[in-house]
Amino acid sequence: MMQKNPTRLIAVLACAWIVAAQAAATPQEVERLGRDLTPVGAEKAGNKDGSIPPWEGGLTKVPAGFDAKKGYADPFAGEKPLFAITGQNAVQYADKLAPGQLAMLKKFTDLKLNVYPAHRTAALPQAAYDEVKKNAAAAQLTSGGNGVTKSGTSSVPFPFPKAGEELLWDHSFRWRGGSVERESSWYVVQPSGTTFRVATTDRFVFENAGYLDVKRDNMNFVWMGYYRMPATLEGTILLVWDTIDQSKEARSGWIYNAGQRRVRRVPDLCCDFSADGTEGLRTTDQYDAWNGTTDRYKWKLVGKKEMYIPYNTYKLTDKSLKPADVLKPGHVASDLLRYELHRVWVVEGILKEGKRHIFSKRVMYFDEDTYQLAAADLYDSRGQLWRYQETYAMQYYDATVPWYSGIGFYDLNSGAYTLAFTNFEEKSAPVFGVRGKLADFQPDALRRLGTK
Repeated sequence: MMQKNPTRLIAVLACAWIVAAQAAATPQEVERLGRDLTPVGAEKAGNKDGSIPPWEGGLTKVPAGFDAKKGYADPFAGEKPLFAITGQNAVQYADKLAPGQLAMLKKFTDLKLNVYPAHRTAALPQAAYDEVKKNAAAAQLTSGGNGVTKSGTSSVPFPFPKAGEELLWDHSFRWRGGSVERESSWYVVQPSGTTFRVATTDRFVFENAGYLDVKRDNMNFVWMGYYRMPATLEGTILLVWDTIDQSKEARSGWIYNAGQRRVRRVPDLCCDFSADGTEGLRTTDQYDAWNGTTDRYKWKLVGKKEMYIPYNTYKLTDKSLKPADVLKPGHVASDLLRYELHRVWVVEGILKEGKRHIFSKRVMYFDEDTYQLAAADLYDSRGQLWRYQETYAMQYYDATVPWYSGIGFYDLNSGAYTLAFTNFEEKSAPVFGVRGKLADFQPDALRRLGTK
């Protein structure tokens, strides 16, 4: 008779769960893509009461009146809010709100979340869908979850997420046209309402999507950013080679200092390092909502829920807007934002013992249709809710790219915030899908580009 050993049994079950969590998709799962699931693995069907509609292919047609020089025409401009959530009635909707949203509503009495009919506008090119299905049965997490193996050029390596790290990698690999070139700004807003602007021109090229001419093992993307303002940063250029498994090979960075007219290595491009011009309101791993190494936290996939998140926020791209129209004390102007009910994956990260980060806990909410991080609750070293971030999602219908019109990073204690990666004061619109050369992303290229 086999001896009973509860401790050993628990350990065996735990190991079996970890193996299962890292296993590739089964053939039966893969066959569901494009059938009862969308081509990226979201539920095709709406919810029971119809407040979340079925996915029917997303928004792929350019609406009448689109002119990139004026911003993106809002395809839902004629819709009115179904209702508004305020600090007074927030408890009624608490099961569909993040703790950070509830804290924002409590702190700022003028804030309201205007809730509109939901539209599942997310769409990718057919070639991207084909890559997802082709690679779904091959992609796996590396040991420890800090990388992805055999992902090919899939923008969604894990359409059937079974571990928290898989959602993080789905976000990091998600489709952004293969490459992005953009002019954007971020604004730091103090509690008094005073603001300052930082303007940059940057370019991503994603090796993992096959848009870089040289295939380099463990490369995720290359990125270069040029500061245009303020005067104290003008002419500074930053170059980053982003790796996938950063425990195997750390990302590399170089900076051209316009004042010294020289290029030097950047020693720390990880985690809670704070970039110039952010006043400490955004960490390195919050760039693009989330990026970087996963090994500082123990991640748990909590499950899926319905939640009111910013969606189809086309109003923020209107180039007639002025900063005073957008930036209110404590928060972005409520009437420029649009919230809809969508399903999100919930992932919790607890800082590992012996690891360092300013956030001891992160609760992340990923949109099921795009795997883009929609919102995050961020906790301090005492375990108290400290900061909240939300991503103002939209579909770039002229390029078949789901991305955003900005990201808000809010300090719930001080009332300061930064609205990052916006385009309303820029003359151009983002350009997607330009193939890149690794030769243009070398330290020597910074010297050639440096004009100051």
